[in-house]
Amino acid sequence: METVNVRLVVLIAFLVIISTTTVTAHIGDFDEVWQKRAADAKRAALRAYHPNPEKVTDTLNHDVHKGFEGGNNKRRNLRKGECTATNPIDRCWRCKSNWADNRMRLADCGLGFGQETTGGKGGKIYVVTDPSDNDMVNPKPGTLRHAVIQEEPLWIIFAHNMAIRLNEELIMTSNKTIDARGVNVHIASGAGITVQFVHNIIIHGLHVHDIKVGNGGLIRDSVSHYGFRTRSDGDGISIFGATNIWVDHVSMSKCSDGLIDAIMASTAITISNSHFAHHNEVMLFGASDSHSDDKVMQITVAFNHFGQGLVQRMPRCRWGFFHVVNNDYTHWLMYAIGGSKNPTIISHGNRFVAPPDINSKEVTKREYSPQSVWKDWTWRSQDDLMMNGAYFVESGDPNFDLSNKFVINAKPGKYASILTKFAGPLPCVEGKPC
Repeated sequence: METVNVRLVVLIAFLVIISTTTVTAHIGDFDEVWQKRAADAKRAALRAYHPNPEKVTDTLNHDVHKGFEGGNNKRRNLRKGECTATNPIDRCWRCKSNWADNRMRLADCGLGFGQETTGGKGGKIYVVTDPSDNDMVNPKPGTLRHAVIQEEPLWIIFAHNMAIRLNEELIMTSNKTIDARGVNVHIASGAGITVQFVHNIIIHGLHVHDIKVGNGGLIRDSVSHYGFRTRSDGDGISIFGATNIWVDHVSMSKCSDGLIDAIMASTAITISNSHFAHHNEVMLFGASDSHSDDKVMQITVAFNHFGQGLVQRMPRCRWGFFHVVNNDYTHWLMYAIGGSKNPTIISHGNRFVAPPDINSKEVTKREYSPQSVWKDWTWRSQDDLMMNGAYFVESGDPNFDLSNKFVINAKPGKYASILTKFAGPLPCVEGKPC
């Protein structure tokens, strides 16, 4: 208990010290509304922070292991049309033929640090019928922009297939689910999605690609408020000072900046079942070596496929605690997992297939620190499968007991391709298991 109290005191101290310049990023007028949102976000981060993150990783590892026990015989005897879910998140909902009538069941299926995220559960269903995005201040009812600015919890679905070109960044309010199951929805060739100073967001089933830098200007960020925004970065999904976020079954590629960036004390995040391709800097967790507020970050990266055309940052971490479990890394050009400023990175049961380049076989990369410093960082590999010469450079206490502290029961890396078989948006059909 004393250790927990010390951690909380330290956490409160560094959350208080946040530079005004960084907090107001892309907010041209940091007025009373945004100031209140920033203060609320700090409190939310404290509530979401787990002083004992190993308990969260233990739960995920147990669920993965349990899912495979007794599941092998079922897979061998599958008949055509039966459910083919291969990991515990998917098994929670995909095998139900009535998934479209009970969409909000998805909110009960999260695992990892984002497991308490419920999105718009309990709210109304909002059906997006119009793919246009022409008015940033007074968005048209029926558009995605109109849906995400509403004050109440909403479960947002789509009437039909659509391609949405966002003229400026899409700024979300709290307690929302964007659910593209059953249709084919692309957020493409325009600005990306911004999750800033909010909480409780689920993003599921979107294709996000070819995202551009936004010009900024007046943009509505809630029903009751709009303000001036500076240029957006061009991230696919930007998570900024936000908590309880779950990104699941998305496909992402070719964004101007990162595919997913999580910064400024964002925490309680799970990124799962997604497919990433054709991009340089894939994921950035932590804004800067000088922003110690990012120590609160706790992020799970699970059951994802890192595919063709990727270069680096899968993810690139600072300060926080990152659980990378049962992902399939089939392509990278520079490195897969990197970081600086003493992040804790636990790699469990991933498959790493190194590129042909002899200089890029190492999975890991420490930045801005000599070995005399990073040798004390906790970067551990357990049951990872290394192929084509891949190798993971571990660091930290050589007697660090993973089996006792984290009770590692996740499946070994040889199962990663099975666990990630359905990464990306699913071709769900109403009335049938997905």
